[in-house]
Amino acid sequence: MLFQLFCAVLLPVFFSTASAAYPDRPIRLIAPFAPGGNIDITARTVAPGLTEQLGQTVVVENRGGAGGRIGTEVVAKSAPDGYTMLLGSSGSLTVNPAFAVVPSYDPIKDFAPTSLVSIVPLVLVTHPSLPVANAREFIALAKAKPGTVMMASAGTGSNTHLTGELFQVITGVKLTHVPYKGSGPALVDLMGGQTHCIFDQVSTSTPYVSAGKLRAIAVASIKRSPLLASVPTMDESGVRGFEASTYTGVFLPSATPKDIVNRVYTALLKVLDQPSTRDAFTRLGADVIKSTPEELTKRMVGDLAKWKKVQQQTGIKLD
Repeated sequence: MLFQLFCAVLLPVFFSTASAAYPDRPIRLIAPFAPGGNIDITARTVAPGLTEQLGQTVVVENRGGAGGRIGTEVVAKSAPDGYTMLLGSSGSLTVNPAFAVVPSYDPIKDFAPTSLVSIVPLVLVTHPSLPVANAREFIALAKAKPGTVMMASAGTGSNTHLTGELFQVITGVKLTHVPYKGSGPALVDLMGGQTHCIFDQVSTSTPYVSAGKLRAIAVASIKRSPLLASVPTMDESGVRGFEASTYTGVFLPSATPKDIVNRVYTALLKVLDQPSTRDAFTRLGADVIKSTPEELTKRMVGDLAKWKKVQQQTGIKLD
């Protein structure tokens, strides 16, 4: 009875009082993947601006593993006081839950969205030693030698993993999946020749493609990427209608007071309006896309429905 009284009466008063002084200490921005990948880079791109706008240090904390589920769950279960935020992605918030046998969080009910941050297409890249120069040759090789082409990913259930699974369903090839704790370490091993390919974000792969350490085969977007203008899309390469991208946004636990959510939302919009922020994302091959919380929720609901349909078609389930 006393606990129920605390939750019903005293807890709202506590958070109301706390939110009036928000923020008065450093804030954690959880990036649920390992350092070096797209999500980590995105978090570190917006964190300095949020620090400036909120007047408190925003510290990026990497909590990788399980395709983004570990770090995402940390935020879902954190105190709703505005001091733990999530740099969420389509992979961890819509793709992964759609394939989970028992989801450890509800992406719609457990989070308070603020705004979208960016969207970046995926690209199929290979180690230069793989004897293919385009998507048709890649598909032909994979069909000729089923299971011998090793596909790295940012983790089981990540967007990079399930995009690869969708590619296999559509093209009829068989790849061997090799999961990592983030695209950063996956790219390191790919460049070292331990694996053969990955569906990675254009933003993180392009520097290695430019340096000749990786080969870009096809971009998984309807239009070509400005960063890889000479690289055809999957659709152009014969894989009709194939599209995969990663979008990101900033989220807080669902019970966070609305005035705190609005404070973060307003600060984030100002950060995304800064020319320096937009220039940074452009160099990464990403488009800055602002949204209202309602628009972000609508996008997530539609994305969940899409990936649940893919789950039904493939039968893939994640523990």
